[in-house]
Amino acid sequence: MNVIRIVPDPRPLIEQSFRLGESPIWDDRRERLFFVDIAAGEIHHLTAEGSSHRMWYAPPPDRPTALGLTTAGRLVVALTRSVVFLDPDTGAWETLAEIDVGLHTTRLNDGKVGPDGAFWVGSMDERPPEERQPIGALFRVTPDGRVEKKLDGLTVANGLAWSPDGTTMWLADSRGPWIDRFDFDPATGEMSNRTRFATLDDAMGRPDGCTCDAAGFYWSAGVTAGRLNRFAPDGRLIEFWELPVAWPTMPCFGGEGLRTLFVTSLARPGVEQPASARLPAGTVITLPAQISGLPPARFPDPRG
Repeated sequence: MNVIRIVPDPRPLIEQSFRLGESPIWDDRRERLFFVDIAAGEIHHLTAEGSSHRMWYAPPPDRPTALGLTTAGRLVVALTRSVVFLDPDTGAWETLAEIDVGLHTTRLNDGKVGPDGAFWVGSMDERPPEERQPIGALFRVTPDGRVEKKLDGLTVANGLAWSPDGTTMWLADSRGPWIDRFDFDPATGEMSNRTRFATLDDAMGRPDGCTCDAAGFYWSAGVTAGRLNRFAPDGRLIEFWELPVAWPTMPCFGGEGLRTLFVTSLARPGVEQPASARLPAGTVITLPAQISGLPPARFPDPRG
């Protein structure tokens, strides 16, 4: 089967570049897109049209790496070594759990709320790429603050997503570079039957952040190739979307009917962008999706 090449015409969501944009998530109650700039230690939110820009700073010297929504309207936030709550209305922070990630060069990375109601977050070796080792792990954090290590042996944990019915889970390692699939029990959070879903390379795009659409197809940001890769549930690469921004980091669905794609990206100072990148590195882009996404799960908040 031939892989379909799609060349969309996205626009910048805002005329601003970010150093390490990541973890976009659409809040359907506020009708706002939240995302982080890990390197700058910032959390941002915008409307689908790019207005009403607000920003929150993580408690220095910490950095936010991933976001989830809670039932009470707060955010659940992965910092480098902890998971906390942020109330966007008051700016108040509250610690939920400290996580032992190991070496001081290791930090938390990609994270999401799962269909089991827990916050799942992986860790990564933050040393230069040529020095990185498989010392990262995948953690599950429950609403009462309990932390369970679910998997180890990861170098850069990434690409967390679940199928529409919650019975399939995906996890990637950007340095693998691979994507694995697990059977998942949304009642207990148990993972089983791990299988290799896809193996990628620099030309196809090392797997960074991801999302799943309403049809159960897995969208992976190919960070080294400037594209989005869309995989069928059986692991076949169906199509790839060439993006006009270098180094895309994570897509998400949002906007009306969850039919808009938002994609964050990173900047690499001193590194020349490929000729195909007509937008500045670090731009957050938006484009029609042609298919709807899934509403994000919400983390049970002690506040209700």
